[in-house]
Amino acid sequence: MEKMKPRTLSGFMELLPRPQQQMERMMDVLRRTYALYGFTPLDTPVIESSEVLLAKGGGDTEKQIYRFTKGDSDLALRFDLTVPLAKYVALHYNELAFPFRRYQIGKVYRGERAQRGRFREFYQADIDVIGDGKLDITNEAEIPAIIYQTFTTLGLRRFQIRVNNRKILNGFYAMLGLTGRSGDIMRTVDKLDKIGPDKVRACLVEDCALTGEQADEILSFIAISGSNEQVLAALSGYAGRNGIFDQGLDELNAVVQYLAAFGVPEDHFAVDLTIARGLDYYTGTVYETTLLDHPEIGSVCSGGRYDNLAEYYTDRQLPGVGISIGLTRLFYVLGEQGMLNDDLPTAPADVLILPMADDLAPAISLATRLRAAGVRTQLYTEAKKFKAKMAYADRQGIPYVIFLGEDEIARSVVTCKDMLSGEQTTLDFDGTLARIRSGLAAKNAGAVIRER
Repeated sequence: MEKMKPRTLSGFMELLPRPQQQMERMMDVLRRTYALYGFTPLDTPVIESSEVLLAKGGGDTEKQIYRFTKGDSDLALRFDLTVPLAKYVALHYNELAFPFRRYQIGKVYRGERAQRGRFREFYQADIDVIGDGKLDITNEAEIPAIIYQTFTTLGLRRFQIRVNNRKILNGFYAMLGLTGRSGDIMRTVDKLDKIGPDKVRACLVEDCALTGEQADEILSFIAISGSNEQVLAALSGYAGRNGIFDQGLDELNAVVQYLAAFGVPEDHFAVDLTIARGLDYYTGTVYETTLLDHPEIGSVCSGGRYDNLAEYYTDRQLPGVGISIGLTRLFYVLGEQGMLNDDLPTAPADVLILPMADDLAPAISLATRLRAAGVRTQLYTEAKKFKAKMAYADRQGIPYVIFLGEDEIARSVVTCKDMLSGEQTTLDFDGTLARIRSGLAAKNAGAVIRER
């Protein structure tokens, strides 16, 4: 029979054990950090009814979705985690307590052209706070605090959370008499980092049918810069001309004020009027997070406030605020930039036990005791030469190897070798356990990401 050549589809990431362990460490940090802020884990089906997923879709979404039929069912793979969340909240409204705070780390699927760093199957890591009828502004300030805590725990230091408010932009465009075109304008302005001000101006004039004077006024407005205090002071000069603008400015002032109380240093967040988040989905505060030394990566975490999460599934008003990290893409670019900490252990076990006696019972008992003490332990009983066994431990990156022979069994001691330093000790169980725990604590002390 002719053998089929194994292959992985383009746009689908398949990691070897070592980088997979690094990815798992990143996920662990996210889970622990989100839990600190009172978010509950949630999982939703990868496959949904197409009509459920496309209720708010159409256009590009329908073109990118993986859609198929099974019997009479029209099904699709989820393309983000927000639409399934909307369905979940609408479906389980009577069983949930509000505000409902959830995090979800899961795979999503988009049938777009695979590119370097962009995938068709990828992990997203989302958090959202959903209110019932109302949602206090403090939630919009807490979200950047969670971003700050998450990224610093991962090991990043040089990043900035850029904050704006869509009501400020909508109000400003209303002052110019451009309310009907505000969505198109914001989607165009959102491309500023990618195509530059000259091309944005041309798009505003040619695609959005603005006059050159209107385009210049918009570019001048979004170019307001300086410290957060200076930008807010400049914006106050527009106050009193439009109610929506004034509401957005009040909200932005509140977010900036609360951010300091949440412990976010001012050099890690900036009021940036160029942040629009081109989706009409957002209605209030919007966020984008960038790595200062790697602007070419673009936004690594984005999101914002929306007024009605589940309007396509229920008449209830369910406002929310949330962010999303494209985890697979972030992991890819961090690896490409050499920013993943290769010094952290990535082995599947902390200890490899090599029985050196015919009777395996003592080695099995030792493995059981170590596991009960929380040490990840693998028992190697394959009929291989000693050199091959040690090569296995080395290739797996297992930090400690235990030799248990007749002499050790008779003396109730354990011989343990540190594979990195080469140091070998023969101690009783408690002494060996203390040495392993101390060594593992030191080896795991670093952060997942190491800035260069």
